Amino acid sequence: MAEKAATVEKAVAETEELPKAIVRRVVKEKLSQLSKEGDISVFREALVAFSESARIFIHYLSATANDVCKESKRQTINADDVFKALEEIEFPEFVVPLKASLEEFRRKNAGKRSASKAKEANKKKKKESPVENGTEDKQDESGAPDDN
Repeated sequence: MAEKAATVEKAVAETEELPKAIVRRVVKEKLSQLSKEGDISVFREALVAFSESARIFIHYLSATANDVCKESKRQTINADDVFKALEEIEFPEFVVPLKASLEEFRRKNAGKRSASKAKEANKKKKKESPVENGTEDKQDESGAPDDN
């Protein structure tokens, strides 16, 4: 029984882990930006510590944002809940850059969304009017296909 619980616990822990390659890339990029020496080496244990710290921070921020959301009598967390949660957990310096990133994301997404809608509208037009595409079958007066 204890063996089964340990296996389940291990599976849950693995699903909550952040992708190691992404953590490594983010850490190395940031350290390289801050360092005058360029590329920085990071021990595996340090990467595990960064990963676990980020995971805990995400959980803490999520729980706080969820509390903010529930206080507003809603069930879905929105960006404003996250901003308020950052202030509550005493990270107000993250709010301004996060808002800027969110605006950038929304701008990019709006462009993609409008392009997608235009594509969809073109598909509908093509389906509705095959005459414009020259795909209709021509028939002579007797109803037989015209060989022209």
